[in-house]
Amino acid sequence: MKLYNTLTGKKEEFKPINDKKVTMYVCGPTVYNYIHVGNARPFVVFDVLRRYFKFKGYEVDYLLNFTDIDDKMIERANEEGKTVKEVADKYIKEYLEDANNLMLKEDETKHPKATEHIKDIIDFIKELENKGYAYSVNGNVYFDIGKLNNYGKLSNKKTEELISGARIKVNDEKKSPIDFTLWKKEKQGEPSWDSPWGKGRPGWHIECSVMARKYLGDTIDIHAGGHDLEFPHHENEIAQSESLTGKTFANFWLHNAMLNIDNKKMSKSEQNFFTVRDISKEFDLEVVRYFLLSSHYRNPVNFSKEILMQTKSGLDRLYNGKKNLEHILGNAKDRELTDEDKNMIENINQFKEKFIKSMEDDLNTADAISSIFELIKYTNTNLSDETNKKVIDKAYSQLMELSEVLGILQRKEELLDDEISELIEKRIKARKNKNYQLADEIRDDLKEKGIVLEDTPQGTKWKRI
Repeated sequence: MKLYNTLTGKKEEFKPINDKKVTMYVCGPTVYNYIHVGNARPFVVFDVLRRYFKFKGYEVDYLLNFTDIDDKMIERANEEGKTVKEVADKYIKEYLEDANNLMLKEDETKHPKATEHIKDIIDFIKELENKGYAYSVNGNVYFDIGKLNNYGKLSNKKTEELISGARIKVNDEKKSPIDFTLWKKEKQGEPSWDSPWGKGRPGWHIECSVMARKYLGDTIDIHAGGHDLEFPHHENEIAQSESLTGKTFANFWLHNAMLNIDNKKMSKSEQNFFTVRDISKEFDLEVVRYFLLSSHYRNPVNFSKEILMQTKSGLDRLYNGKKNLEHILGNAKDRELTDEDKNMIENINQFKEKFIKSMEDDLNTADAISSIFELIKYTNTNLSDETNKKVIDKAYSQLMELSEVLGILQRKEELLDDEISELIEKRIKARKNKNYQLADEIRDDLKEKGIVLEDTPQGTKWKRI
């Protein structure tokens, strides 16, 4: 498998440190609000990468952190008249609800929190200080960029340019304007913890380095997140982690491109800021997941309600194909495979091969989805309830196997209540008895109840509108 490594600027063959296990760290949300649709992109994309590694037979240690202490958290707590912990607890709960509706594998995800690792953070900073990479001034602790000769290697930014472009106050206590904060001195009314430098709280960048090292080791396989985190957040993680351990922090750095709303950058000032919770009031979040996977993760993508409607139509076509396979599978007969049957199975296997080829090429989920559409088209055209059940079963199991990697088509079919089911059966009998007037009346009645019927060669199917 080849993945685009931001650190080297090219696609490279991915080989995990451990032959049987992949370690992944994904930068998670700051839990002061509902996640927005832009936040959802890396969560969905790298969830699929995790799923694909499992499909390939690897175990995956997968961390997505919660930042539960920073300036935004404190500001929101003050606005709501709550403690920072109360705000964090509220929005972690809301995140988990959205995550489950986005089909993220929460049962296989570790969510370390910054506030639960204060001692680890302090110990990490002390080690940096002992090694000469950190210095304290009046209760604040800073990382000394001047001690590095390769700072900026991830983002390709030059230290000299950063310094010349930085603003620094006359009384600034930092040695250089680009030195970043590891520990912040306590301010009145803010949460704080005891430390060797006095009461205070962690800076933003330090938590990810600490938790990645604690749970995944000095060197991890993949560190991932949105492109906006490349600098300064990920650059600073590299600086502090590699300075402390003397080892490569992450072998692969993966970054997804940004998401625009109606061709504009998403921002509250533009009033085009959509939370996932807002969208869930109009769309099943599986539609959002499908939308986010319909473009390559490194390509910018435009979001609008109109595009989401089109996306829903595409997902509906896949569900109709799935339902068709389930229908004919229930009516088909099992028999010995003929040469024609074997040829059909060979054709079905080609769609899986195309799917794998796409995923192996830097997680090309857009082309992988095309392979699933081609599989559905083939089954709709070539399979019926007269087809050998073994062939249909092969097609159905492959559809479910590949779609599970993408985390789509996993919703269980909605059950109809007895009244609706009886009306559908009554209409089927009316058509069989050529009582078309009654059949049409029942169809109209069902439509008023939000059920649309479709008469196909494989039988009558329904969907809710």
